[in-house]
Parts: sequence; C-alpha cells; structure tokens
Amino acid sequence: MLPGAVPWPEEFAARYREAGYWRGQTFGRLLREAAAEHGEREAVIGVGADGPVRWTYAELDRRADRLAAGLHRLGLRPRDRVVVQLPNVPEFFELCFALFRIGAIPIFALPAHRAAEIGYFLEHAEAAAYVIPDRCAGFDHRELAREVKAERVIVVGDAAEFTALDALPRDPVELPEPDPSDVALMQLSGGTTGTPKLIPRTHDDYVYSFRASAEICGLTPESVYLCVLPVAHNFPMSSPGVFGALTAGAKVVLAPLPSPDETFPLIERERVTITGMVPPLALVWLEAAPATRYDLSSLEVLQVGGAKFGAEAAARVRPVLGCDVQQVFGMAEGLVNYTRLDDPEQVRVTTQGRPISPHDEVLVVDDQDRPVPPGEAGHLLTRGPYTIRGYYRAEAHNAAAFTADGFYRTGDVVRRTPDGHLVVEGRAKDQINRGGEKIAAEEVENHLLAHEAVLDAAVVAVPDALLGERTCAFVIPRGAAPRAVALKGFLRGRGIAAYKIPDRIVFVEEFPHTGVGKVSRRELRAALTERLARDAAAPDAASENRDPLPGQPTPR
Repeated sequence: MLPGAVPWPEEFAARYREAGYWRGQTFGRLLREAAAEHGEREAVIGVGADGPVRWTYAELDRRADRLAAGLHRLGLRPRDRVVVQLPNVPEFFELCFALFRIGAIPIFALPAHRAAEIGYFLEHAEAAAYVIPDRCAGFDHRELAREVKAERVIVVGDAAEFTALDALPRDPVELPEPDPSDVALMQLSGGTTGTPKLIPRTHDDYVYSFRASAEICGLTPESVYLCVLPVAHNFPMSSPGVFGALTAGAKVVLAPLPSPDETFPLIERERVTITGMVPPLALVWLEAAPATRYDLSSLEVLQVGGAKFGAEAAARVRPVLGCDVQQVFGMAEGLVNYTRLDDPEQVRVTTQGRPISPHDEVLVVDDQDRPVPPGEAGHLLTRGPYTIRGYYRAEAHNAAAFTADGFYRTGDVVRRTPDGHLVVEGRAKDQINRGGEKIAAEEVENHLLAHEAVLDAAVVAVPDALLGERTCAFVIPRGAAPRAVALKGFLRGRGIAAYKIPDRIVFVEEFPHTGVGKVSRRELRAALTERLARDAAAPDAASENRDPLPGQPTPR
C-alpha cells in the first residue's frame, strides 16, 4: 500500500475477496480484457486536441500502451503521483490508462481549480508531474503551470516550453502490473475546513464500485453513456460513469459543455441511452426539451446526483424527456446509493436510493453516535468494500472523520425508509453544496480575511431553486467598505476556483453571535433571507453587491 494511505484491515479485505467483490482486477487488465472482447467496437467519442476522435477499444488499448512507454521513458514510475487537470477530452482516457499501466497514481483536479488548489495538490502529494490542457474555457493553463512552478508539465495541445503529450508515445515496453490492493487513483473531498483532502482509491475497491454500478444500471455493450459533467468528478467517472461504461463494453461520448445546445445534438447523433447530471442542469434540460428540434427518444435513463433532486422536479423527467429518472446519492470517499430502475415511481422520485453492496454497512445516529429510531433523521455513518478507511496523509483529520471501528462520518443528515432507501435531509458539516459543488465556508472566509479592508467574514449558504444553495459572504469592513466586485477580483487573484467566489457579498457592521461567541450562521441566513425579501419587494433599492454568478455548477 502507498505510504500515507490507510489500508482496509485484513479481516475485511479477506471478507470482500471471499464475497467476490474484490477480484484482483487492475485498471490496466480491465482495459486489456475489454479490448480483447470488444476490439473494434467504439469505446470513446469526443473532440481531442487535433479534432474529432472515435477510438475503438483496441485503439484505446494500443494508445495506452504506447503512452505508458513514453511516460516511463520520461521518468514516471510506480506510485508516482501525477496531478491531472483535463476537461472532457479523449486524451483523458489515454493518459489515465497509461498511468494505470505504469502503476503511477493520477490525482484528479478539476478544470476550475486554480493556483491555491493546484499548488497544494502538487506539494502535499509530492507530485512527479502535472498534466494540463493548453487552454480550457478561455483560461491558459500553461500560465497556471508557471505560477505554481510545477517541475514536470505535460500539455494536451500547444505545449509552449513544456512537454507535449502527443510527443511522448513510444513502442510498448513490458511493465510489471500493479498490486490490485494498492492505490490506483486519488480524488478530492468536498472539504469542510479548507483545501480538499486526497481520497485514495485502490484498484480492488474502485473497480468493484463501478462494475457493480454498471450492473445496477443495466449497462450492456449496446449502451451509450454521455458524459456531460466534468469527467474528473466521481459521479461521471464511476456511478456508473465512463469507467462503468467501459467495463460493460459500452460507448462513451464526451460532451465539451453540458448545455442542451451542445448535448441534445449528441444524443440524437450517437443515440445516447444514459447520462448523469446535477439537479440544476436537469432543470435546464427539462425546460429546453419541449422546444428542441433534436430527437431525444434514444435516452432511457437520466441519472441525477451530486445534490438532492426534489420530488416535484424528479416527477417531471418521464413526462418531459420520456425516460426513467434514477437518483444517485454518494460520495467520492465511497458509499453510493441508487434508486433501482424497477423501483416504484414513488420511490424513484422521493428517495435517494439504497446502497450498491449487501456489505455496505449504514448507520443513522444521533449526536452521541446512538442509533435513531427508523424514519428519524440522523447522521449517516458508513463502511464497506469501497468506502475508504482514511484520507491520504491526514492522520489528525482521519481521527475525527472516522470512528474507531472504521465507519466514515459522511457529514450527511438522512433518514431511512422502512424498505431501506435513504432520504437526504441536509448537511451536518459547515459546507455549502452549490449545485453539487462542495464549498468549505472556512476556506473562503480565510481568503477574504487576507484582504486589508476586511475585518471579519462569515460565508453562509442560502436556499436557491436552481442550485440548491448559493453562497453569501457577510463581511465586516475595516473602515470604508470596498466594492463587492473588487473583493471578488481579489479572491480570483488568490487563485481559488471560480465556483468558490461568493455569489453575493453583503457588508455589515457586526455579526450576531451564539452564547459561546461563535458566529451564528442560522441568524446570518435569517438576516440574508429578510434582506433578499426586501430587495425583491424594492428591486431599485437592491444592493449593488449582487453580481453575476462566478461559475458553473458541477457534481461531487
């Protein structure tokens, strides 16, 4: 096991192997077997650095072998960590499987991450390389690479002074297969107290997760999965996501952008059967579908996850889009729940599903970790064959995030129905879920406090019909208040992701406090709600500090 990663206790590992969940299959072997079985069937369709791409399983397998040889020649070795920050491009798969073949470990950053996050990932993981596009959504990632002073930078596209990905492939070489119990990849936690923690996922546990997900979702070689969310997120990667689709021999279609203008033509052209998205995007699709000229009749399943999907909206999916809705509730740390496609309609629209595995252990407890009666809300704790036992190199945090007997404290408040389905009631942690993107209030507050004109700051969530929650920063200025737009510019200059920039900044003279001197976020939310009501009643008097949204919603 990679030093700094927490292994499963051997008694549990043996149990999961005996049950057939962990089959000793690595990512590299998975692709090799898929290429042998499906050969000339199309595997990945998208737009790469050199234009449209339609790779078969055999071609993807060959490309992964050749790139693995090139990366090995460049100096990458087993267990080297590599920060991967790529959008929805076919090269993502070529690179990932090449790293898996070497035994190197990709750390999946999001395209929206900037210097604060990327610099931390590179340093904390002691990364051996950083892989980026040349440009994405108008942003030059090569400038970011220069800013964070990454030592070995690999670029998809125009590499400038860095190493071009397409210059690396070489004739394949023999490489030892990684141990299936070792770390295959790392994802990012939502983070409640600052920069995201790194989540180590092994070949054994992660392959089981998306293989079982593909079975639950009924994927076959005839399925066509449309990836509309950023592919580096856990949801579109493994629930069942792109990896689940590949293990089933299905076709993966990459959408550069999630909007109906981009995705509806792809559904018609590629005869897409399943896709996954966050609630705000699902609402946009539901509004756009009745007027579209594109044929969406191939779509069989619309998965919605990353945040709770309201029952009224879920009930509209079948009448509007003509397909089944499947709710997905889970976390990059492990546990994933699905409503099943044969569940009654009422279950599919009112609950967030039940776990993948019979060996997923789920507890719903009160503040003292005592089980609550069935049907009552409580804190969700879990452990199982694909839920991690600890974050990477985070011993102090792990002591609080996991119980002594290995249950992960998810931070979610849920209730369990008599038939075992979970209904999500909210978050216990001080974390904002903005359209599926998790934002740590404390992290944004710390950046605000670095501004010379800010005396104190408190970031809170406010309900929103589209995103579920938006962010509002209450700021006590030091002297004259700066303009909100200038403060947002300061935050961007600090190098944090755009989705973390507060949707609204409100300047106040003081904060309401609890009896122990803490900021009362309940009172702040109430104050903001009252102010929003006043603004709605008198729009001309609305605060100048309401600015356009700083980012697009993305999932867990």
